[in-house]
Amino acid sequence: MKKVASVGILVADVIVEPVIKYPEKGILEPVNSITVHNGGNAMTAAINLSKLGVESSMIGMVGDDMFGTFLKNKLEESGADTRGLKISTDEQTSASVLMIDKSGERSFFHTRGVNAVFSEKDIDYNIIEECDAVFVTGTFLMDRFDGEETMKFLRKCKEMGKTTFLDVCWDATGRWGKLLDMSMPYIDYLMPSIDEAVCIAEKDSPEEIADVFVSKGAKNVIIKLGSKGSYLRKEGETSGCIFQPYYIENPVDTTGAGDSFCSGFLAAFARGESLENCMIFANATGAHCVMAKGATTGIKTYEEILEFINDRKEI
Repeated sequence: MKKVASVGILVADVIVEPVIKYPEKGILEPVNSITVHNGGNAMTAAINLSKLGVESSMIGMVGDDMFGTFLKNKLEESGADTRGLKISTDEQTSASVLMIDKSGERSFFHTRGVNAVFSEKDIDYNIIEECDAVFVTGTFLMDRFDGEETMKFLRKCKEMGKTTFLDVCWDATGRWGKLLDMSMPYIDYLMPSIDEAVCIAEKDSPEEIADVFVSKGAKNVIIKLGSKGSYLRKEGETSGCIFQPYYIENPVDTTGAGDSFCSGFLAAFARGESLENCMIFANATGAHCVMAKGATTGIKTYEEILEFINDRKEI
């Protein structure tokens, strides 16, 4: 089985729910719960992969603070390799406050913290050498690493014979392709959500978006379509395919659903599954994420998710 390195952001998520309305200044508004969870694209992937039975390494940075200790402990509890986790004494751990409404949808406040200063120089290439696949995730929220440093890192990964994957976050600065285009020739699997993909490619449909990404050098294009499922354009093909989602009647929390989709894809890929089976398993893993509060809480074992898939083949 392949080993995966998750490179990118870690975030402490403070979840507030349910938020029925925002209080006016100076007014207290009661909620049912305020809890702390691990989050951040790369950390979510590292923990999910461990839960799915895949060896995973976490490469990123936390602060020397309460949130940093919490996140490191969560990684170690999951069995993920934390040798690549750097501790900063200068910046705080990245954190978000997520407001979950009664439908399970979210809005949030976010501070980049150490994710903004994490750099290519913080990466231990000895750990990369031990891995077969490298997943860069959190692009557009890593001020120092985004752009040229990401390109340099991915280029070196390809020189080392690694399979590369990349996912992005929302770019509030609006730079989009200006930061990412230079990395495209070194990305084997580009995996954005549709909203980010539209902004990067400046096209609206998955087919048009894939055309743009492939023209810039990406080998395979995967687009997360939310409630509409997911899209795959395989290397060398001129059109793609939509994979239908698994409907969850009463979603609890959508936090980390896209990251869990990527985790599921990587877990199936690590086992040598076909790309089509990877997409099916990815959709099912994303569905499990929304069944529980937090980015990784709802993820079950690989075998349990396979059973979930097989049970629904008969429906």
